[in-house]
Amino acid sequence: MIKNYSETTPIVHELFPVSNKQIELSFTGYDISSDGGLLLLREVENQMGLINRISNCITDNRDQRYVDHTIREMLTQRVFQIAAGYEDCNDCDDLRDDMIFKTCAGRLPQTGLSLASQPTMSRLENSIKSQDLYRIGQELVDTFVESYDREPGVIILDCDDTNNNTYGQQELNLFNQYYHDHCYMPLHIYEGLSGKLITTILKPGRRSKQSDIASLLKKLILHLRKEWANTMIIVRGDSHFTSADFMRWCEEQYNTGYITGVSGHRKLHEMAAVTIQSAEREFKQYGKYVKRYHSFLYQAGSWSQPQKVVVKVEVSAMGTNIRYIVTNLVQFRAKDLYEKGYCARGAMELRIKEHKLYLRSDRSSCHRFKANQFRLFLHSIAYVLLHTFQKEVLRGTEFENATFKTIQNKIIKTAAWVKEMKTKVKIELPRCCPTKSIQSNCLEMFAVMRV
Repeated sequence: MIKNYSETTPIVHELFPVSNKQIELSFTGYDISSDGGLLLLREVENQMGLINRISNCITDNRDQRYVDHTIREMLTQRVFQIAAGYEDCNDCDDLRDDMIFKTCAGRLPQTGLSLASQPTMSRLENSIKSQDLYRIGQELVDTFVESYDREPGVIILDCDDTNNNTYGQQELNLFNQYYHDHCYMPLHIYEGLSGKLITTILKPGRRSKQSDIASLLKKLILHLRKEWANTMIIVRGDSHFTSADFMRWCEEQYNTGYITGVSGHRKLHEMAAVTIQSAEREFKQYGKYVKRYHSFLYQAGSWSQPQKVVVKVEVSAMGTNIRYIVTNLVQFRAKDLYEKGYCARGAMELRIKEHKLYLRSDRSSCHRFKANQFRLFLHSIAYVLLHTFQKEVLRGTEFENATFKTIQNKIIKTAAWVKEMKTKVKIELPRCCPTKSIQSNCLEMFAVMRV
């Protein structure tokens, strides 16, 4: 039952009674926020300073006399909303007076002005220039470098792309036959051992050309090499990241390697014939699952020299499964290269899932391609903050390896009562909070770090 009142009177909902007492519900809790856990993420951001550096990458051509919302405030508002599960600009209208979001953006929770509305946020997205995007991308890579206390011995550049389906007239959206839909194909690059995000690049809805991949990877590796002269840098990806140009370039570089998939064809099957036939004979004789590895040198027509190719042969009741990889890491055994080297890239799919499913980075709702690239970067900033929070602050807890969705539901989605007083802001979280001890420990940790 719903009672209708005037516009100034809140609607009161009557629920099923308990112990013969009526229950009335209304959305009138003005001093309450449902995202109190974002205060922990605010502490992470204050330690990193990432959003402040990103805001300096954006050219602000507005007349400052009439500006109510700075670039940094709007970035903070948008990134923290994404981290809390509010992925779209439309959510800004409902959350612009939320006192936790205002606090995170640096405004007083009650007397501070409201945060940006959806039209204001949309204008920001569509004002971004190519130079701004380049600087933001570079800042994300520099943030990745700064996340290491010292030069790492080895890093793995895990590369993969995914589909962001489009549903309007977005620039450069193309029909992709594999996904049977119009989409973008953003390229994700993560560090394979740590899961740290390096960069995300929006692309039209088709697989990247090998020449484009080679050009991008060269620029990225040279940028990293300026900071890490001796680090072993390994590129890992599936077959469409096998670029003859990049392989040739790697031969001239110090401590630079690759391990990528190769599409099987008649010539490779001929060179692996002994291994394939042997595995099939063994299965036929004993009827048990068989897995074999073998390596050999092979040179495709576009390759400058022969490369080490590893074949994996699996034979079971389902049939024969044959897979190939190519690498310049010739010092390792074939089985280790495939199982410990190449197969470990499966974790990349989980990282894309965090980015795309839980942070909803596939919401490419703007018409302009540059605006959608900026939106992708905003989701990437949220990923960096949440990943840092997870791996550094929540280390040793049950949430260290939890999904972002679990962290959102159990930590970020914590009710908070906020009261702005004359000399301080008072925030109270529920006494009956399942993650109270973990959040208390995190807050004590941040208190020590601020000293």
